[in-house]
Amino acid sequence: MKILILTAILLLAISGFSQKRESLFNGKNLKGWRIYVNDPSVDPKSFFYVKDGMIETIGVPMGYLRTQKEYANYRLHLEWCYPEKPTNSGIFLHTTGVDKLWPAHYQCQLKDGNAGDFIVHGVGLKATIGDTIYISTEKLKPVIPKFHESNEKVAGEWNSYDIICEGNSIEVKVNGVLQNKATQCSVTKGAIGLQAEGSKIRFRNLCIEKIR
Repeated sequence: MKILILTAILLLAISGFSQKRESLFNGKNLKGWRIYVNDPSVDPKSFFYVKDGMIETIGVPMGYLRTQKEYANYRLHLEWCYPEKPTNSGIFLHTTGVDKLWPAHYQCQLKDGNAGDFIVHGVGLKATIGDTIYISTEKLKPVIPKFHESNEKVAGEWNSYDIICEGNSIEVKVNGVLQNKATQCSVTKGAIGLQAEGSKIRFRNLCIEKIR
């Protein structure tokens, strides 16, 4: 009897977790996302697309894939891989405003060798890291280096980002290592974006879990 009760409790716990966790990508199409490409002559469907159950972008020209929904207070897990020469990309958080080349956002960097760097991008956006307050202006978009040396894997291998956005804080882990943490962020809600900025990149296992 005790075994049956413990099994039931475990199943309920597992069920509760799975109900909280939501996949941001169905593996078949880009439902729930919208594409922005910084060149009207480029077909958006050839810019970001689904290939072998993964999201892929050719990386040029610049642009991004952006969730249609806005999110706040969540844990985000995603994985990325540069299948060819690695260059640059990024994860947009709390993205707001109309679609344009640089919407207002906080960015978890995916530039080769710099994953874990944190960027405050958007006039007036603020964030505190350590004892420094960073403010984005027209001319300056602060880039705050990661806490440790790069722990990225080589091109062709998969990396993971685990990001916690809770209240006005953002915590960033690369392959399980805490690489940055911002507090006192002036924006705490918005869309999630995947950037195209230089070369082909793939994304998979995009999951979000509400914290509260």
